[in-house]
Amino acid sequence: MRSSYKEKDVIFLLKDITGEVEPQSTEEREQQIQAGRHYCEMLPIEYVPSQKYMEVYQEALKIYAKPTALAVGILADKIIRKKGEQVVLVSLARAGTPIGILLKRYIYKKYNIDVPHYSISIIRGRGIDHNAMKFLLEKYHAKNLLFVDGWIGKGAILGELKKEVAKYQGVSADIAVLADPAKVTNLCGTHEDILIPSSCLNCTVSGLVSRTFLRKDIIGAEDFHGAVYYGELKDSDLSYHFIETIEREFKEKIEFGQSNSNRCNSELCNSNLYQGSGIEEVKKIAQDFNVLDLNLIKPGIGETTRVLLRRVPWKVLISYNCKNDKALTHILRLAEEKAVPIEYYSLKHYKTCGIIKKLADA
Repeated sequence: MRSSYKEKDVIFLLKDITGEVEPQSTEEREQQIQAGRHYCEMLPIEYVPSQKYMEVYQEALKIYAKPTALAVGILADKIIRKKGEQVVLVSLARAGTPIGILLKRYIYKKYNIDVPHYSISIIRGRGIDHNAMKFLLEKYHAKNLLFVDGWIGKGAILGELKKEVAKYQGVSADIAVLADPAKVTNLCGTHEDILIPSSCLNCTVSGLVSRTFLRKDIIGAEDFHGAVYYGELKDSDLSYHFIETIEREFKEKIEFGQSNSNRCNSELCNSNLYQGSGIEEVKKIAQDFNVLDLNLIKPGIGETTRVLLRRVPWKVLISYNCKNDKALTHILRLAEEKAVPIEYYSLKHYKTCGIIKKLADA
């Protein structure tokens, strides 16, 4: 699979389907999804950010590069302690891919270990790419594979992963993420709902690769799941600008690794886990706002951003405690551009939550 990333940073185990699938508008896709068609059978027209939104992104990157780099360092240290030097990073395309690259680079800088890094597809309701798993298990020991994603919202992909990985003896269903506000894993950089700047954009911060695609007329039985390469957007590509901006903040974490490693036992990343606490809050939101389908509720900064970028939003909830939080500036900007109402609400685990509009005519 082509991408704007270098092969030394990541190998995509995906089928290049560029030019084979006609992208659809957000409204068209939303109607079909709510009528029962699976989202993986369609591709969106990529959102082209406005100049004002890009200014907000650049500001977010400036403010949150250091906290993101700190979370990368904390997570990388945990990965080496847990999996050892033979670890193979398997990021979940596409949000996991830039995080996997950052982890790979951090581990090389601090530990002088060049860990392999692949990116594969997992799709909620359709499962993991079994051809990609077969490829990996022919090359590496099952115990060395470690899945990587950007963040956990309410834990749907983690649930999918646990179900799918049970089919592979010796493969762990652990997932390494930068942020886990749902509090379902200790293998994270933080349990805070932090802004990971890559969540603000789509393909232009993910190697110009689309979200993954699975449809029988395009993807054969022996094929990897598919994706499109958006070469026409190469002039807007910020993939390495993002990586290098975060990477510049690694120095402090590596030099002062001992003092920062103590933080791994602090409230930042090892607070008591309440299994399912994120999903319980989602259920309360559903009850309070009369939302019958939990899939329409997307909690956390990363998921709310995705709702605004590629779904049809109904409203955005923001925690009362986060009215002036700069991590939400890009969300306020997107909501303003798309005329999506903001409502302040008592959120406990998350700073914000996006609710997708139920389309009556679907």
